[in-house]
Amino acid sequence: MEERRLTLKSPDIRARNFRLDNKIAVITGGSSGIGRAIAQRFATNGARVCILDINETEGKQAAEEIIADGGEAAAYKCDVSTFENVQNVFQELFRRDRIHILVNNAGIAHVGNLENTTESDVDSIFRVNVKSMYYCMQACIGHMKSSGGGVILNMASIAASAGIADRFAYSMSKGAVVGDV
Repeated sequence: MEERRLTLKSPDIRARNFRLDNKIAVITGGSSGIGRAIAQRFATNGARVCILDINETEGKQAAEEIIADGGEAAAYKCDVSTFENVQNVFQELFRRDRIHILVNNAGIAHVGNLENTTESDVDSIFRVNVKSMYYCMQACIGHMKSSGGGVILNMASIAASAGIADRFAYSMSKGAVVGDV
């Protein structure tokens, strides 16, 4: 497949060089794709990055790349679709440090329209794409409030407002994220 890119506007130097020195950022789904890019950018800009991912091997690889580039990172195996697992991982993180930034990025896709998407498909998508955000925010909000605040970023998609053909459940889940404001 041919790769195409179109820059809509020149990146402002301030946007490229924002600083996150002495900040600790937790990024779910941080071992690949957009999550990995966020982890790399945050580390480049001074944050200590905690990568949460169900894929422990890829999470460790992403953290090792950041460390090799001079950043600070650690990987934690976490199934964000399971409340108990999220609670346990965040408790471990809180014992080590204060969390300043939570990026809820973990997500899965599903190909299917309304007629061929099963209830099980919808449940899987919503557990990862929607409920995981609730679980992570629920785990983190009290900690952030009691330690001076923080930032929570919930990643969505253009699919939230412009349904994509054969992405029925995915589009619905991203619409739920946008409606979560």
